[in-house]
Amino acid sequence: MATLAAMRSDLFSAANLEKESAQPGLRLQNAKMLKIELNGECMARTGTMVAYQGQVQFQALGSGGVGKWLKQKLTGEGVPLMRLSGRGDVFLANDAADVHLIDLEPGDALSINGASVLAFDSSLRYDIKMVQGMGMLSAAGMFNCVFSGQGRIAITTKGTPVVLTVDQPTYADPQAAVCWSASLQTGYHRAEQLGLGTLLGRRTGEAFTMSFAGQGFVVVQASEEPPRGMGEGQQQSGGLGSLFGN
Repeated sequence: MATLAAMRSDLFSAANLEKESAQPGLRLQNAKMLKIELNGECMARTGTMVAYQGQVQFQALGSGGVGKWLKQKLTGEGVPLMRLSGRGDVFLANDAADVHLIDLEPGDALSINGASVLAFDSSLRYDIKMVQGMGMLSAAGMFNCVFSGQGRIAITTKGTPVVLTVDQPTYADPQAAVCWSASLQTGYHRAEQLGLGTLLGRRTGEAFTMSFAGQGFVVVQASEEPPRGMGEGQQQSGGLGSLFGN
């Protein structure tokens, strides 16, 4: 029987071997794959499991309860969820997108496009809320998932993102804005108001940009893909600093 020790290939280098940790929870296996060392339960996006080991049970939850299911039907936004329970290792990925970990502490709140949520600790709370200032200007999605409480969340981005500190007027394509501090004030503006004319929205025909004001951050991905609705299930310790690689 062939073993890893007997085979010769860069595929079997230490960089690609399963990473072990003494602590349960969400960890990065690599830049595009999440490893959950499960000892209890965790929440994950439906359809993102690529492998698992051990005694793990999977339970589909829709959007996380009747109230959130109704909001999903009304808004088309959110996260199709499954509950993972038991003991073992679960590996998750979503279309080879980059995976980032964020640790929320009490008092933190994060507004995130539901299409970018990969997994989160069951200790976190989340709800589907209307994005302030959205009105009926754009089809980019009027509702986001807002997470709060204490725990870790894994999000995905298309390509390497940029994290903008909002300390001056800040604008982003609504299809590229992945998440932001929930305390920020948001608004939507026609591109013509900013002198951009038809330069924005070349994929969807939407000539709008999103504004952010206050104190916080905005994560912008290297993609302007139209956001996917909630029903499309296939697809740092000590605060928010872990997004920056801690």
